Amino acid sequence: MLEAITADLWHVQHDFVVSGLRVSSRMTVVRLRDGSLWLHSPVPLSPEVRQQLAEIGTVRYIVAPSKTHHLFATECLAAFPDASLYGAPGLLQKRPDLRGMRELSRSPEPAWAQELDQIFFDGIPLGNETVWFHKASRTLIVTDLCQWWQGDLPFTARAFAALTDVRNRLAVPRTIRLVVKDRHAARASAERILAWPFVRVVVAHNAIIDGDAHAAVEQAFAYFTRG
Repeated sequence: MLEAITADLWHVQHDFVVSGLRVSSRMTVVRLRDGSLWLHSPVPLSPEVRQQLAEIGTVRYIVAPSKTHHLFATECLAAFPDASLYGAPGLLQKRPDLRGMRELSRSPEPAWAQELDQIFFDGIPLGNETVWFHKASRTLIVTDLCQWWQGDLPFTARAFAALTDVRNRLAVPRTIRLVVKDRHAARASAERILAWPFVRVVVAHNAIIDGDAHAAVEQAFAYFTRG
Protein backbone atom coordinates (compact mmCIF):
# COMPACT_ATOMS: atom_id res chain seq x y z
CA MET A 1 0.00 0.00 0.00
CA LEU A 2 0.99 3.64 -0.46
CA GLU A 3 2.73 4.92 2.68
CA ALA A 4 3.38 8.52 3.69
CA ILE A 5 6.98 9.66 4.21
CA THR A 6 6.30 13.31 5.03
CA ALA A 7 4.06 16.10 3.71
CA ASP A 8 3.35 15.64 -0.02
CA LEU A 9 5.69 12.64 -0.25
CA TRP A 10 4.73 8.94 -0.37
CA HIS A 11 6.20 5.63 -1.43
CA VAL A 12 5.20 2.08 -2.30
CA GLN A 13 7.50 -0.94 -2.51
CA HIS A 14 7.33 -3.87 -4.89
CA ASP A 15 9.12 -7.20 -4.54
CA PHE A 16 9.93 -9.18 -7.66
CA VAL A 17 12.48 -11.68 -8.95
CA VAL A 18 15.24 -10.90 -11.47
CA SER A 19 17.49 -13.76 -12.62
CA GLY A 20 16.53 -15.74 -9.53
CA LEU A 21 17.28 -12.86 -7.15
CA ARG A 22 14.48 -11.35 -5.09
CA VAL A 23 14.66 -7.56 -5.44
CA SER A 24 12.72 -4.80 -3.68
CA SER A 25 12.13 -1.60 -5.63
CA ARG A 26 10.42 1.59 -4.54
CA MET A 27 8.21 4.07 -6.34
CA THR A 28 8.29 7.57 -4.83
CA VAL A 29 5.30 9.88 -5.21
CA VAL A 30 5.49 13.67 -4.96
CA ARG A 31 2.39 15.85 -4.85
CA LEU A 32 3.04 19.20 -6.48
CA ARG A 33 1.35 22.39 -5.34
CA ASP A 34 -1.30 22.22 -8.07
CA GLY A 35 -2.37 18.75 -6.91
CA SER A 36 -0.50 16.93 -9.67
CA LEU A 37 1.25 13.69 -8.77
CA TRP A 38 4.79 12.94 -9.95
CA LEU A 39 5.66 9.23 -9.93
CA HIS A 40 9.35 8.30 -9.76
CA SER A 41 10.43 4.80 -10.86
CA PRO A 42 6.97 3.23 -11.31
CA VAL A 43 6.11 -0.20 -9.98
CA PRO A 44 3.02 -2.35 -10.62
CA LEU A 45 -0.01 -0.74 -9.02
CA SER A 46 -2.74 -2.68 -7.30
CA PRO A 47 -6.34 -1.40 -7.48
CA GLU A 48 -5.95 -0.30 -3.85
CA VAL A 49 -2.86 1.80 -4.61
CA ARG A 50 -4.50 3.31 -7.67
CA GLN A 51 -7.42 4.32 -5.46
CA GLN A 52 -5.05 5.83 -2.91
CA LEU A 53 -3.35 7.85 -5.63
CA ALA A 54 -6.72 9.12 -6.86
CA GLU A 55 -7.54 10.27 -3.35
CA ILE A 56 -4.40 12.40 -2.96
CA GLY A 57 -4.12 13.97 -6.42
CA THR A 58 -4.01 13.52 -10.18
CA VAL A 59 -1.20 11.53 -11.77
CA ARG A 60 0.30 13.78 -14.45
CA TYR A 61 3.98 12.81 -14.61
CA ILE A 62 5.62 9.39 -14.72
CA VAL A 63 9.41 9.31 -14.59
CA ALA A 64 11.70 6.44 -15.61
CA PRO A 65 14.80 7.98 -13.99
CA SER A 66 17.47 5.77 -15.54
CA LYS A 67 18.07 3.27 -18.32
CA THR A 68 17.65 0.48 -15.78
CA HIS A 69 14.40 1.59 -14.08
CA HIS A 70 11.76 1.32 -16.77
CA LEU A 71 10.25 -2.17 -16.46
CA PHE A 72 6.81 -1.01 -15.34
CA ALA A 73 6.59 2.31 -17.20
CA THR A 74 4.21 0.99 -19.86
CA GLU A 75 1.91 -0.55 -17.27
CA CYS A 76 1.85 2.68 -15.27
CA LEU A 77 1.11 4.79 -18.33
CA ALA A 78 -1.72 2.44 -19.28
CA ALA A 79 -3.20 2.99 -15.82
CA PHE A 80 -2.89 6.78 -16.21
CA PRO A 81 -3.24 7.48 -19.95
CA ASP A 82 -3.53 11.24 -19.44
CA ALA A 83 -0.12 11.39 -17.76
CA SER A 84 3.15 12.27 -19.52
CA LEU A 85 6.04 9.82 -19.45
CA TYR A 86 9.60 11.12 -19.04
CA GLY A 87 12.69 8.95 -19.33
CA ALA A 88 16.45 8.94 -19.12
CA PRO A 89 18.55 9.90 -22.14
CA GLY A 90 19.13 6.81 -24.26
CA LEU A 91 16.15 4.91 -22.86
CA LEU A 92 14.19 5.13 -26.11
CA GLN A 93 16.99 3.32 -27.92
CA LYS A 94 16.61 0.53 -25.37
CA ARG A 95 12.81 0.67 -25.22
CA PRO A 96 11.49 1.91 -28.59
CA ASP A 97 8.05 0.68 -27.50
CA LEU A 98 7.80 3.63 -25.07
CA ARG A 99 6.09 5.76 -27.68
CA GLY A 100 5.50 9.36 -26.67
CA MET A 101 8.17 9.28 -23.98
CA ARG A 102 9.82 12.65 -23.45
CA GLU A 103 13.55 12.56 -22.76
CA LEU A 104 14.68 14.22 -19.56
CA SER A 105 16.99 17.18 -20.08
CA ARG A 106 19.58 18.73 -17.80
CA SER A 107 17.11 21.42 -16.77
CA PRO A 108 14.01 20.64 -14.70
CA GLU A 109 10.75 20.70 -16.61
CA PRO A 110 8.75 23.91 -16.02
CA ALA A 111 5.93 21.79 -14.60
CA TRP A 112 8.03 20.81 -11.59
CA ALA A 113 11.02 23.17 -11.61
CA GLN A 114 9.79 25.19 -8.62
CA GLU A 115 9.51 22.09 -6.45
CA LEU A 116 11.99 19.53 -7.77
CA ASP A 117 15.59 20.07 -8.75
CA GLN A 118 17.50 17.44 -10.72
CA ILE A 119 21.04 16.46 -11.66
CA PHE A 120 22.23 14.04 -14.32
CA PHE A 121 24.84 11.81 -12.73
CA ASP A 122 27.49 11.88 -15.41
CA GLY A 123 30.19 9.32 -16.05
CA ILE A 124 28.00 6.21 -15.82
CA PRO A 125 26.37 5.93 -19.28
CA LEU A 126 25.02 2.44 -18.62
CA GLY A 127 22.43 3.96 -16.30
CA ASN A 128 22.26 7.67 -17.16
CA GLU A 129 20.54 8.17 -13.81
CA THR A 130 18.94 11.46 -12.81
CA VAL A 131 19.02 12.30 -9.08
CA TRP A 132 16.29 14.49 -7.58
CA PHE A 133 15.85 16.96 -4.74
CA HIS A 134 12.38 17.69 -3.37
CA LYS A 135 12.83 21.20 -2.04
CA ALA A 136 9.91 21.46 0.39
CA SER A 137 10.80 18.32 2.32
CA ARG A 138 14.56 18.57 1.66
CA THR A 139 14.53 15.00 0.39
CA LEU A 140 17.05 13.41 -1.97
CA ILE A 141 15.52 10.79 -4.30
CA VAL A 142 17.97 8.23 -5.71
CA THR A 143 17.49 5.15 -7.86
CA ASP A 144 20.49 2.80 -8.18
CA LEU A 145 23.40 5.13 -7.46
CA CYS A 146 23.18 4.59 -3.70
CA GLN A 147 21.61 1.52 -2.11
CA TRP A 148 21.07 -0.06 1.31
CA TRP A 149 19.37 -3.45 1.36
CA GLN A 150 17.91 -3.43 4.85
CA GLY A 151 15.55 -5.76 6.62
CA ASP A 152 14.74 -9.46 6.62
CA LEU A 153 15.82 -10.69 3.18
CA PRO A 154 16.11 -14.17 1.64
CA PHE A 155 19.58 -15.69 1.85
CA THR A 156 20.44 -15.01 -1.80
CA ALA A 157 19.44 -11.34 -1.49
CA ARG A 158 21.45 -10.96 1.74
CA ALA A 159 24.47 -12.54 0.09
CA PHE A 160 24.19 -10.34 -2.99
CA ALA A 161 23.82 -7.22 -0.84
CA ALA A 162 26.88 -8.18 1.20
CA LEU A 163 28.88 -8.90 -1.94
CA THR A 164 27.98 -5.52 -3.43
CA ASP A 165 28.65 -3.69 -0.13
CA VAL A 166 25.11 -2.44 0.48
CA ARG A 167 23.87 -4.76 3.21
CA ASN A 168 25.01 -2.84 6.30
CA ARG A 169 25.21 0.77 5.14
CA LEU A 170 24.30 3.21 2.42
CA ALA A 171 26.89 2.83 -0.33
CA VAL A 172 27.55 3.06 -4.03
CA PRO A 173 27.20 -0.64 -4.89
CA ARG A 174 30.12 -2.47 -6.45
CA THR A 175 27.93 -3.18 -9.48
CA ILE A 176 27.77 0.58 -10.12
CA ARG A 177 31.46 1.17 -9.38
CA LEU A 178 32.36 -1.36 -12.07
CA VAL A 179 30.60 0.60 -14.82
CA VAL A 180 31.95 4.09 -14.09
CA LYS A 181 33.49 5.36 -17.32
CA ASP A 182 34.50 8.89 -16.34
CA ARG A 183 35.62 9.38 -12.74
CA HIS A 184 36.10 13.13 -13.16
CA ALA A 185 32.53 13.61 -14.43
CA ALA A 186 31.16 11.37 -11.69
CA ARG A 187 33.01 13.33 -9.02
CA ALA A 188 31.61 16.63 -10.34
CA SER A 189 28.08 15.23 -10.23
CA ALA A 190 28.55 13.88 -6.71
CA GLU A 191 29.80 17.25 -5.48
CA ARG A 192 26.81 19.04 -7.00
CA ILE A 193 24.43 16.65 -5.24
CA LEU A 194 26.20 17.14 -1.91
CA ALA A 195 25.66 20.89 -2.28
CA TRP A 196 21.92 20.35 -1.87
CA PRO A 197 20.70 20.84 1.74
CA PHE A 198 18.90 17.50 2.00
CA VAL A 199 18.02 15.95 5.35
CA ARG A 200 16.40 12.75 4.07
CA VAL A 201 17.32 10.16 1.44
CA VAL A 202 14.87 7.86 -0.33
CA VAL A 203 16.51 5.15 -2.41
CA ALA A 204 14.86 2.60 -4.67
CA HIS A 205 16.74 -0.32 -3.05
CA ASN A 206 15.51 -0.13 -0.30
CA ALA A 207 16.16 2.33 2.55
CA ILE A 208 14.66 5.60 3.67
CA ILE A 209 17.20 7.50 5.77
CA ASP A 210 15.93 10.26 8.05
CA GLY A 211 18.82 10.58 10.47
CA ASP A 212 22.21 11.99 9.44
CA ALA A 213 21.20 11.52 5.82
CA HIS A 214 23.63 14.05 4.38
CA ALA A 215 26.53 12.45 6.22
CA ALA A 216 25.49 9.03 4.96
CA VAL A 217 25.56 10.22 1.36
CA GLU A 218 28.88 11.98 1.90
CA GLN A 219 30.32 8.70 3.12
CA ALA A 220 28.83 6.78 0.20
CA PHE A 221 30.05 9.34 -2.33
CA ALA A 222 33.57 9.24 -0.90
CA TYR A 223 34.16 6.63 -3.59
CA PHE A 224 33.79 9.46 -6.13
CA THR A 225 35.07 12.48 -4.20
CA ARG A 226 38.28 11.15 -2.63
CA GLY A 227 41.43 10.75 -4.64
